[in-house]
Amino acid sequence: MTIQPENYGITIMDIHKPENLRSCAIQRVSGDMMTTNSASYDANSGNASEHDPTILAYGHFVVAYRFFNDRLFTGSLPNCLITMQRKKGARGFFHGNRFGSRDQAEIIDEIALNPAMFAARDDRAILSTLVHEMVHLWQHRFGTPSTVGYHNREWAAKMGELGLIASHTGKPGGRHTGRRVTHFVEPGGLFDSACEELLRSGVFVAYVQRGGDATEAMRAKKAASKSRYSCAGCGLNAWAKPGVRLACGDCRRPLLPLPSGV
Repeated sequence: MTIQPENYGITIMDIHKPENLRSCAIQRVSGDMMTTNSASYDANSGNASEHDPTILAYGHFVVAYRFFNDRLFTGSLPNCLITMQRKKGARGFFHGNRFGSRDQAEIIDEIALNPAMFAARDDRAILSTLVHEMVHLWQHRFGTPSTVGYHNREWAAKMGELGLIASHTGKPGGRHTGRRVTHFVEPGGLFDSACEELLRSGVFVAYVQRGGDATEAMRAKKAASKSRYSCAGCGLNAWAKPGVRLACGDCRRPLLPLPSGV
């Protein structure tokens, strides 16, 4: 099976053919041919250079964005700048109108993915975060983003249409709206089916962030010294020592401690 939709300009070979596995995911990005994994495009020389990590890391996300834009958003989303940024507690985030050309003739949105979260998640989960942020982009361009809560009902409804169910816990029964809301994948939903096709075509997350045992132990020790508290009204979160009393200034409600791992 070869995915070759001209409207988003990529060619990806079927990974179930041994000769194509991790070596022949040939992509056409921004009008230039680039071969990922076995070779990658060298902008300085115009020649293929062996194994360019930057193109490998970002190229598959560019392909995934265009694929999901076509399949889930009928190609309505504009191009955006995909970045990798570390942000504590976030798997990704969206920032509208974040970048512009030097003459400001072109203004583009940013979708950021947190590479620190990659190692603990599979490719399907990481790509679901990409689509989560694409829904924010859709709302920024065509909907009505909330000025108070980052994730509002319109956003949650669009997520549901695509087979990503909004939940502040990442599990069924969680709150759909608020400042910090994640999601879970609906089995057999639009995203689940589209992602399966994309993964079978050869797209993958090329690199994950490494972390040594000492680093992870230090992070665990630091995390254990603080508890997470959340407002049941607006979803505001705060971290403090266990047993403290906190209140939300906007909702006038107490912040309640959340179980570890939520």
